[in-house]
Amino acid sequence: MDKGLQVSEIESVSGLAGVSRETRGRLEIYRDLLVKWQARINLVAPSTLEDAWVRHFADSAQLMAHAPDRVRLWLDVGSGAGFPGLVAGIMLMETHPDAQVCLIESDTRKCAFLQSVVAETGAPVKVVPMRVEKAEAAVAALGHTADVISARAVAPMARLMEMIAPYWSQDCVGFFLKGRDVASELTEAAKYWTIRASHIPSSTPGDGVILKLEELARVRPEHPH
Repeated sequence: MDKGLQVSEIESVSGLAGVSRETRGRLEIYRDLLVKWQARINLVAPSTLEDAWVRHFADSAQLMAHAPDRVRLWLDVGSGAGFPGLVAGIMLMETHPDAQVCLIESDTRKCAFLQSVVAETGAPVKVVPMRVEKAEAAVAALGHTADVISARAVAPMARLMEMIAPYWSQDCVGFFLKGRDVASELTEAAKYWTIRASHIPSSTPGDGVILKLEELARVRPEHPH
């Protein structure tokens, strides 16, 4: 199977193949800015830049197939270069036009990059330049509790649950892009949290999974940092 066919198939199963011309154009603007800014700051692993459409964009886009029907606020924590939250923000313009996305990122250089993508694409995205632990007031000011919380490559599950707990509600769903260590991470997290979650195989190459979180409650004192 040639590489072009592989990319085509991945686009199909991730949902990228079905987006409108306008959405694809915005995602391509995002990709071009990623390449431009990567020369100045480290946004993604350099080895993944050439294959960014699959490794980052398709990997993020696949979450949209599992998103709830109603999304008013999508919260992405530790956003980094914007995966998956900023991809979601651009795709939601087509599927959930009333939705807003909030990206929380503490690195001011990465926030400048995220802001540049938002400005160029017109995505309904707010960038909050602070640590997740200190962003509660900024998120509350948006006027909605989170319907979706997402993260990729931020922290092990026990720590990640600690980070998202202040933003979690019974009507929320979490999507976390995880790798081969997800089972051991969940075992550790279960010492501190009651978790109901399901594993969804990733549609992109590798051994990644989407962990879909549906219930979260603390059972022991705060997880040590």
